[in-house]
Amino acid sequence: MTEDPVRRPVVPEATPRPGGTDDFDAHSLRAETAARFTAAAAAIDAGDLAFPLPGGGATAERFAALRAVAEDDLCLARLVEGHVDALAVLAELGGPAPAPGRRWGVWAAEPPGEGLTAVRGRDGRWSLSGLKQYCSGAHSCTHALVTARAEDGRRLFAVALTRGTYEPVEGTWRALGMAGSDTPDVRFDAAAAEPVGDVEGYVNRPGFQHGGIGVAACWLGGAHAVARSLRAAGRRGSGPHTDAHLGAVDIDLHTAGLVLEDAAAGIDADPMDRKGEARLRSLRARAFVEAVCDRTLGHVGRATGAGPLCHDRRHARDVADLTVYIRQHHAERDLADIGALVSGRDER
Repeated sequence: MTEDPVRRPVVPEATPRPGGTDDFDAHSLRAETAARFTAAAAAIDAGDLAFPLPGGGATAERFAALRAVAEDDLCLARLVEGHVDALAVLAELGGPAPAPGRRWGVWAAEPPGEGLTAVRGRDGRWSLSGLKQYCSGAHSCTHALVTARAEDGRRLFAVALTRGTYEPVEGTWRALGMAGSDTPDVRFDAAAAEPVGDVEGYVNRPGFQHGGIGVAACWLGGAHAVARSLRAAGRRGSGPHTDAHLGAVDIDLHTAGLVLEDAAAGIDADPMDRKGEARLRSLRARAFVEAVCDRTLGHVGRATGAGPLCHDRRHARDVADLTVYIRQHHAERDLADIGALVSGRDER
């Protein structure tokens, strides 16, 4: 399989890479990933690890860097992607300047349930209380951008994660896949919060769509990681059926890379989305990459059988991580949105 010529950032090795022990230990895996995240955030602060802001003319480099981190470690990429996405959001919406030494997350999932409520006191200060689900980096982030429901609608807030006002809820992430990403529920109790942007400003800004494609770049990196076992089987000359699966995966991964490059060029050509194309661009890119990831998981599994899943811990983790991560895609709901957009029925 030919490799796409992407620039691969070197992520500092604060500790041995997750996956090096014989037994699965979610707490150790979380700690190891957190240490690598801390090292990566420090490298970003120092300028040694670059993720250009989207729309500035180097968006393809940003996507390639995210893909490369994900190919190395998908759980680490989830934390790094959240951090650099937060930096982009703060720059776009005029939020507080991100000081060195901070590790940011973006906690914006809003599944059914209790949710998070924002209240503005008589002194004009905001506070957050309630439950937020899917908070990646809950134990390792120092700050987070968090969506919450206020009296006037949904808002985005910057929150310092101070012990006593926020608490990860242990045991709320039970999956083996993405265990290192440290994504439990988090409970807030009158946490001081600073509003970032206007009501619904987080989702209505052009960068919301740009950031969604950055997540797809991480998915693609995860697919490349899963494909390593298939490449190895191909080099051993495992037969024509393996070659056929390898050829199918090569076509998909190569084409997905081109889709992300094309999306990056579109973002750089119209960063403020004056043409109104950002949402369809994001939906198309994410849907295609998710489908490529799903097909890659299928081809690799059918070609290599149970062996790598049972005997290669790194491969088993890569498969489990990618299987969970791509479920962040909204599947048929997003496909239906694409259909409504291209038919002209959706004017959003």
